[in-house]
Amino acid sequence: MNLPYLAEQADPARVALELAEREAGHLQYTYRTLYAEPIDIAWVEALVAREDLAEKIDAFVGRFGRLQDHIGEKLLPAFARLLGEQPKSLLDVMAYSERMGWVADAEEFIGARKLRNLPVHEYMTEPQLFHEALITAKSATELLFRVVAGIKTEAMTRGLLSAT
Repeated sequence: MNLPYLAEQADPARVALELAEREAGHLQYTYRTLYAEPIDIAWVEALVAREDLAEKIDAFVGRFGRLQDHIGEKLLPAFARLLGEQPKSLLDVMAYSERMGWVADAEEFIGARKLRNLPVHEYMTEPQLFHEALITAKSATELLFRVVAGIKTEAMTRGLLSAT
C-alpha cells in the first residue's frame, strides 16, 4: 500500500535520501574499521605513533559530520516537506521527525551535533576526554544509521522508491 505525499516534493526527497545513503555507506566503512578493535585509553595514547589510525579518525570525524549535517539540514526537512510540513528551524524538524518516528529521541540527535566538531587532535593532550568522545561517537553513529534506514522505510512505504 502506498501512502500519499506531495508529488512536487518527491524528487528533492529522493535525491536527499540517495545522498544520505551514499554518505552513510562511506561512514559505515570507516566506522567498521575504526571500531573493529576495542578502543581503550592505551589505544588512544598509541595514536600519537599510529598515523594510520589518526588518519582514520580524521576520516571518521569528517564523514560523521557530513552525514549528521545532511540528515538534519537536508534529509529530514525534505521528507517533512514531502508530507506537507514546512519546518522553519532544526527544532521544528526534530520535533516532527520524532513524531513521525524517524528519530527516536530528538535531544539525542541534537546532542550528537556536538560530536561533529570532535577535536581530532585532543588525543595528544586529553586522552581520557578523547576516549569518552569516541565511545559516545560510536552510539551516535549508530543513531545516524537508524535515521537513514527509517527514512528509507518511509520512502518505500509511500511508494517513493521501488522495492529493489
